[in-house]
Amino acid sequence: MSTRREARERAMQALYAFTVGMDSAEHVLETIIDEQMEDREGRAFAKRLFLRVLDMQTEAERLVSEYTQNWELSRIALIDRLVLRMAIAELMHFEDIPPKVTINEAIEVVKKYSTERSGQFVNGVLDAILDDLKKAGSLKKKGRGLIDTDANVKK
Repeated sequence: MSTRREARERAMQALYAFTVGMDSAEHVLETIIDEQMEDREGRAFAKRLFLRVLDMQTEAERLVSEYTQNWELSRIALIDRLVLRMAIAELMHFEDIPPKVTINEAIEVVKKYSTERSGQFVNGVLDAILDDLKKAGSLKKKGRGLIDTDANVKK
């Protein structure tokens, strides 16, 4: 398993523990990420992702609500919501991660930990969010190959 994949899984587990267990963020980081991840880079990425998701939870939920208009957030599986929040955080704030990688990783994590149809659901929501971020010029990716060349062309 790639270090980043493990980091994403640990970040999702930490978000789950934080949401369900109502522990402090510091305690969750210590017990789920620090104590269980040996790789220093992976641990740093998982922490950064976890904290970024907490910082932008309201914004991420607003976006998810826009693209799931016929669903109340509470009806969406918790793991699906957490993975969507993580992917939105990556899309918007991790300039070095290509959008396709973010979406593919989100699909793989949600397929492993959630329902049979979660992969399709998460893929559809993230594709729609990505398209709108591109159209709005809100996608800030740097580096070669990080964004499709047609992303800057308005249709």
